[in-house]
Amino acid sequence: MVWGFFCKFALMKSLPTLSILSKIATKLADLRVSLGFLLVVVVLAYTCVWAYRQFMSSPPYVDPERYPVRGIDVSAHNGMMNLDAAAADGIEFIFIKASEGTTFRDENFRINYDKASKAGLKIGAYHYFRFDCDGVAQGLNLVKAVGRRHLDLGVAIDVEESGNAAGVDSVTIVRRLLAMADYLYLSGYRVTFYSNRAGYYEYLRESVPGASLWICSFQPTPIEAEWTFWQFNHHGRVAGIRGDVDIDVFCGSRSDWQNYLDGAQWPYDSPPRRKHPSVRTRGRN
Repeated sequence: MVWGFFCKFALMKSLPTLSILSKIATKLADLRVSLGFLLVVVVLAYTCVWAYRQFMSSPPYVDPERYPVRGIDVSAHNGMMNLDAAAADGIEFIFIKASEGTTFRDENFRINYDKASKAGLKIGAYHYFRFDCDGVAQGLNLVKAVGRRHLDLGVAIDVEESGNAAGVDSVTIVRRLLAMADYLYLSGYRVTFYSNRAGYYEYLRESVPGASLWICSFQPTPIEAEWTFWQFNHHGRVAGIRGDVDIDVFCGSRSDWQNYLDGAQWPYDSPPRRKHPSVRTRGRN
């Protein structure tokens, strides 16, 4: 009887300790479950990123005989570049970011322009179009950023939802876009519109029919429409440039390319004897 009482007493004394140990074990189990869940989320996120890079943004094969003229588009994000080396690597044209919205200017535009000019590349300037900004003010910002620099390819307006303001309706976006384009036409520039496939169908197909298009697409056929430039690779490697760079091609042959440089609205047309103001290549400011 004494021994039983002692055992009962000892058990009662140990209950608080057992309770604490039980709570610790429960928390450890919960922690293992949480860590396991977090690991699954990390693996899933990594898999999604890998799949996007491998399949959704993997460049298609682009026949160099069909599209012999290749180029790149760059901004300050590409850092300092050796464009002489890029030209030696087969790059023939370049679109350089000049501005964004109504006030932003790309800090490397001037030095990138000077390097591209020295390397003998054919040059265009592009502007990231902000959905929430006045179109004419954006056109003025681009014109001021370009100044009197010669642009063989004119200017391009980058129209895309990625990184842009949300909540602006399509009607307002298109109205501002057309206002900017009209300002640039009146300022004497050839204007090209850049977008991906979704942006083309949402903002460009109905609003700028027949305009020069620069399409971003990772499909073998860029778009079911005529295009002038095709951005087909976000992860290109070019001599003189560290890391990834966007790779583009021109839509036609070398004779088409020369026609385009001579001012043809479409590369396969004959170049005009006297350029219309909408296809001039030099700014007036």
